[in-house]
Amino acid sequence: MTQNQKKMFRNCYGSVFGVFIFAALFLSCAANNQQAVDISFGNDEIAQLNEQILSRAQMQSDASEYLLGAGDLLEVSVFEAEKLNAKVRVSSRGFITVPLLGQVLVKGSSAREAEQKIEDLYRKQYIKDPHVSIFVAEHYSQRVTLVGQFKNPGTYDYLSKQRLLDVIALGGGLSNTAGRIAQVRRSSNLPGEPGMFIIDLDRLIKEGKDELNIEINGGDVLFVPEAGVFFIGGAVRKPGAYPIKRKIIMQEALLEAGGLVPYANKDNIKLVRSTESGEKKVMVLDLKEQPVKELELKDRDIIIVDSSSFGKFVHGFWTQIGIPGAGIGYRDPELR
Repeated sequence: MTQNQKKMFRNCYGSVFGVFIFAALFLSCAANNQQAVDISFGNDEIAQLNEQILSRAQMQSDASEYLLGAGDLLEVSVFEAEKLNAKVRVSSRGFITVPLLGQVLVKGSSAREAEQKIEDLYRKQYIKDPHVSIFVAEHYSQRVTLVGQFKNPGTYDYLSKQRLLDVIALGGGLSNTAGRIAQVRRSSNLPGEPGMFIIDLDRLIKEGKDELNIEINGGDVLFVPEAGVFFIGGAVRKPGAYPIKRKIIMQEALLEAGGLVPYANKDNIKLVRSTESGEKKVMVLDLKEQPVKELELKDRDIIIVDSSSFGKFVHGFWTQIGIPGAGIGYRDPELR
């Protein structure tokens, strides 16, 4: 071996050894530092849900479907007998007084339904084939209230019968932090009907369970809670914050974050959990254990997946062979 070849070998060997020492020192320091967790929500899924809600919503109202309520002034016309025509106001209990029939309950009915009810009552006793028309001369609009994770929560005029998806669309759709449960609280209980409904929006929208798209009444309150959230950082492909839409276990959470990177340390996963007293409890877990894979996550859990120093070195080390010489280097795989 010539002197020049020996000198080149010593320089190359020294460079490789130097890179190894530098990488070992750098990674040992980095292993002691936890990565900051990005807590911004991805909103692609919410955007898709809102798109489906708006595409299925019926936003146009029909005047004949206006829901009658206390204080409304109605003009009732009977075409077969003008003497039965009357201008009546809906009482606080929801009744109107109609000639020959007396009190008729109309609160919560649409104008069309009230017409049909009065026609049926006249048909039973007085007129063979009656035709009744109701015109709402004055109305105090019924309202529906949207509370929680809507884009535009608030109280809205509610002039005609609509279904759950229609009313969600009325509030602009769901916010980026919305859960997947809608709670409908009835303003007044009808006989045999519960005072509150809890609707799984995923089943309604994604699975097409149209029976869950219930009718909403004037005075109802719709509440969509904020989704629970877990945070995940470290040696995963997509660190960040993720909503807890339903029961989720550790293994599913890691998959939702894109899975582990090749240099992840599976036997050193830190779970930071808030206790009832507000303190933070840190658990060090081994993902190779089945109970850890099936561990159910809770709201505000933080998962940090540590990196293996050797694994990072192996995946960060690179060589480049070309002319006239060879190149050797190291690049932190977390910074790629």
